[in-house]
Amino acid sequence: MLVDSHCHLDFPNFSEDLPNVIARARAAGVTRMLTISTRVAKARTYEALSEANPEIWHTIGTHPDGAGDEPDVPTEAIVARARHPRCVGIGEAGLDFHYDNAAPEAVQERVFRRHIAAARETGLPLVIHSRDADAEMEAILVDEMARGPFTAVLHCFSSGARLAAVGVELGLSVSFSGIVTFRRSHELRAIAQSVPRDRILVETDAPFLAPEPHRGRTNEPAYTADTARSLAQTLDMAFSDFAALTTANFHRLFHKAAG
Repeated sequence: MLVDSHCHLDFPNFSEDLPNVIARARAAGVTRMLTISTRVAKARTYEALSEANPEIWHTIGTHPDGAGDEPDVPTEAIVARARHPRCVGIGEAGLDFHYDNAAPEAVQERVFRRHIAAARETGLPLVIHSRDADAEMEAILVDEMARGPFTAVLHCFSSGARLAAVGVELGLSVSFSGIVTFRRSHELRAIAQSVPRDRILVETDAPFLAPEPHRGRTNEPAYTADTARSLAQTLDMAFSDFAALTTANFHRLFHKAAG
């Protein structure tokens, strides 16, 4: 059994084929999927998806790319939506300085800190997005953890070894996507080897970043198995053991989904 700990099943790529996407996931041994929020305003979309499909859970939050669209959503609004019985996490939220047209850094930071507050208040894990912002992310995480503990996962990890080490030191989990299967991802595989095994998760980030041998196609939860096989080999583990490990890690972190 595998869990796709991060996908976007509300995206148009899946709108007409979701039953088949779920069926292919089941056939590949992926029995649970966590569809991730990118806008609080779309909360009802995520709720409907998880209500209609017992394999799917959801989160609530604002992606940093949407921080400019939702700069002032209060922590209380995120907390209120997180009370939905199938909402198991906060986010994804964080920092993304890759694009020139992104929201100002100060806006992204303000929105991110509100999500940290929501994770702290609800006791639900925060799904962290960090791209081209290692130093800024480290500073915020260290500062916020000193203010009060919260649980979190650095999703689709593709940052540097230092951020991974800091995250682990702060008690965070680290999730790896199809990027880890790419031929040139030697440094990322080395980082995966450095992460404590009880902190490793696996994801697709579908519809993006399809792993080998599906690279270039629309990613989907079934391909979690391909990333898991690559990571199992990297960690010198049997695939079945790695699947059991990451499933247990998911349920320990996203504890509301384990009930």
